[in-house]
Amino acid sequence: MPAEAQVANQLTFDLALPPPTYAREDFVVAASNREALAWLDRWPDWPAPALALSGPAGSGKTHLGRIWAARAAAALVEGVDLEGKSVPDLTALSNASAAIVIEHANRAPERALFHLYNLMRERRGHLLLVSEAPPAHWRIALPDLASRLRAAPAVAVAPPDDELLGSIILKQLADRQLHTGAGVVQYLVSRMERSGEAARQIVAALDRRALAERREIDRRLAADVLDELEKGKDA
Repeated sequence: MPAEAQVANQLTFDLALPPPTYAREDFVVAASNREALAWLDRWPDWPAPALALSGPAGSGKTHLGRIWAARAAAALVEGVDLEGKSVPDLTALSNASAAIVIEHANRAPERALFHLYNLMRERRGHLLLVSEAPPAHWRIALPDLASRLRAAPAVAVAPPDDELLGSIILKQLADRQLHTGAGVVQYLVSRMERSGEAARQIVAALDRRALAERREIDRRLAADVLDELEKGKDA
């Protein structure tokens, strides 16, 4: 490869990946997430002030939470950020928004979460509690909080299967107006990290590298990109 192309490749590949997009149209619906999406679409007709959304890392629960946040004009809060919040602080938070997404809700201090739950119930607002495990698996010492969360509906998102990962890759390629050689998607799915975010990163890297090196997106380029991304994790 000429020196100029090598430099172009290095500069292009080293660019930071674009931030993830959480738009509804970018969410790929599959059996693993269809029930969870249906619950979010059912809002505000929820049977309780809270809905618990759980799933392993990479399953798409963050994307689902952001879809609901956009629809409900919800505030986004990290569970650990409720540490040290007084009742007046929580009251101000509940007054500011009738809907709140709590990421890593299992890490929220119990008393703060209990008070916030009660405040949202009084105001007929809603909480979306996002975590890897459902509340039934949390270690909750506060009985009143445990009883409230047991009464709230809970829905889980399963890890993406091969079909969903392939669909995400195909959509990402189509959005970028990219074409691949035969079998590339199956090759990637069989070797990649099992997450939607990994699929997005792979397609972004394929796009950059194909452009920089003026190469077709074939299995060889796919292998190079997977190897490069793997080395990047170890760096």
